Order: sequence, then structure tokens, then C-alpha cells
Amino acid sequence: MFMDATLVRIGHGVELHHQQGQREAARDVFAQVWDEVGGERGDPLHVCVLAHAMADVQDDVHQELLWDLRALAAAELLTDADVARAGVPMSVASLYPSLHLNLGECYRKLGDLERAREHLHHAQAGIGALGDDPYAQLIKGGLERLARLLSSE
Repeated sequence: MFMDATLVRIGHGVELHHQQGQREAARDVFAQVWDEVGGERGDPLHVCVLAHAMADVQDDVHQELLWDLRALAAAELLTDADVARAGVPMSVASLYPSLHLNLGECYRKLGDLERAREHLHHAQAGIGALGDDPYAQLIKGGLERLARLLSSE
């Protein structure tokens, strides 16, 4: 199956971070790819996936929020045809729960509980777009955790 070369490189950075614990190395890969794709003016799928991954390797929550907002803005420009053309086996709708989960978590960390709850609600509303695979379970678990944290604050 065809997979977009840029997405493969982003996947390598995600692996460096999540499987090898190399946040700085992942951040370096993401920064290089960001420059190569033209930043926010790049292909919306690349921008969305890259910004979503880059948010996870930020040390400052304000920077994390900025990257998560970039990812959401890029997702809004995507169609299912764009995603399929890149060899990604998911719909655009299935991206939103994770994007909103991350934004909700950022706003929670920043103390903006109203916005955190708003993004939690958006993520929960879109959860039906996910299947019942390990990725979906990860997102659902994150949403349950965020809901618990917000209910105690």
C-alpha cells in the first residue's frame, strides 16, 4: 500500500518520541520536515499530522497549544479524498477526537477549564468516527481521564 513519504518521516519522529523516548531528536525531525513542507502554507494533511506530533514534544504548554491549534486549523482544510490519496486509512472525522483531546488537555493545564470542557465535548461528540481498535481505545481512555480531571476541578 502506498504511504506518503512525508507522513512516513513524521511517523519516524513519532517513533523516536513514543517508542524510544527521544523527544529532542523527534522535535528535530519535525522541525526539519516543517521547513521542507513550507510550514503552515504546506499541504494541509502534512501540516495537520506534523503539528499534532510536534505539539507532543513541546516543553512549554503555550507552545504545545500553538501547535495543537495549527493541527486543528489544517484539519479543517482536509477532505477524505486528501487523506485517502496519501494512503491514510482513516477519515478526516476520525482525526478530530484526538485533536480536541489534546486541545482540551492544553487548556486544562493552562487553567482555562471552560475551553478545556468545550474541547472535551467536541472530542466526545466525534468519538463515533473511530473504530474499536487500539488507537480508538487510546483516545477514549484519554477522554475519560480528561473528563475525570475536569470534574474534580
